[in-house]
Amino acid sequence: MFIWTFTANSIMAGTRAITGNIGLVRALHFPRASLPVSLALQQLQQLLFSLAALAIIIMCFGQLPGISWLLLVPALVLQSMFNTGLSLVMARITAKTPDIAQVMPFILRTWMYMSGVMWNLGPQLKKMNPLVGQLLGLNPAAVYIDLVRFSMIRSFHASKLPPHVWAVAGGWAVVALALGFMYFWKAEEQYGRG
Repeated sequence: MFIWTFTANSIMAGTRAITGNIGLVRALHFPRASLPVSLALQQLQQLLFSLAALAIIIMCFGQLPGISWLLLVPALVLQSMFNTGLSLVMARITAKTPDIAQVMPFILRTWMYMSGVMWNLGPQLKKMNPLVGQLLGLNPAAVYIDLVRFSMIRSFHASKLPPHVWAVAGGWAVVALALGFMYFWKAEEQYGRG
């Protein structure tokens, strides 16, 4: 749930990045991308506090930290890149049409149910049509959730992490950040006008 909340809150923060700081955007000349990027970093900070609490809870149940916990670092870096890219996209979209922010909670809730937040998607994917299973397996939120589950929870080590997961996570991160930044930057001079 913490990993999903990180993505959802980063997207929602992006919807308010420009519209919530319109006075600042109109008053000062600065790189506008710093607004959604800083909000995404703020969400990462909140996630780190949550993961510290989760680590304590996991240790209270007798699972001591293992070497696999080191995989959290690259997983969170990749997810942060992905979330920042989405935050940039949403900042530009809602700068022109702020009403999109009202629809986002419904879209995010639907995405959450398709991401295996409450259960492991792995066994469910094997029961589905192969094409649907492959598409759901490429869901970026599900990929990042699986990476964190695999790194922190010992019971997930028994089922091997599919080899493509790190490549998919890296691909989503690079594509989202690059496209998000370019998409946001192309409208840099328009923010705060009209």
